[in-house]
Amino acid sequence: MNLNDLRDKLKQADNSPQQWDPPLCGEIDLVIKYDGSWHYQGSVISRPEIVRLFASVLRRKEQLYLLVTPVEKLIIQVEDAPFVVTQWNQLQGLIYLTTSVGEEVCISEQHPIKLLPSPHTGEVLPYCEIRENLMARIHQNVFYQLAACGQIEQHQNASCLMLQSGDYKFSLGEV
Repeated sequence: MNLNDLRDKLKQADNSPQQWDPPLCGEIDLVIKYDGSWHYQGSVISRPEIVRLFASVLRRKEQLYLLVTPVEKLIIQVEDAPFVVTQWNQLQGLIYLTTSVGEEVCISEQHPIKLLPSPHTGEVLPYCEIRENLMARIHQNVFYQLAACGQIEQHQNASCLMLQSGDYKFSLGEV
């Protein structure tokens, strides 16, 4: 995959990236590690603009993670979640999360917090849906900062640490 060609094709594409459905071309030796770092052929991709470019064309279909351009679709490997929430802030009662690739979302019904078993560790961890079927694991430091803002409440017959972002109320787990 030539990055200059990819960048040019993405600029020229008239339709929405969600409508692209090129043929599957196979697998590429690209792995998103548990810590959120991206590796190509065993070496870390250190240029943030390349990671952001790849992240912009990342999709998940069933259990496969795919890089999808207007002309090709390639399978990549993801150890846990493709993104990691590394920052958060609260503004006017809304909680915003920022991923390691710079995407920002507001916690809401469209971007819910889910407590799921980690495919990497097996333990139940908090994730946020960033884009359609693409999750971000909430980094431990961010989790502790959010937990400090939570209130213990009864939720689904258990004492849970609850937070609210606008009208959306969510649990960070049982206490």
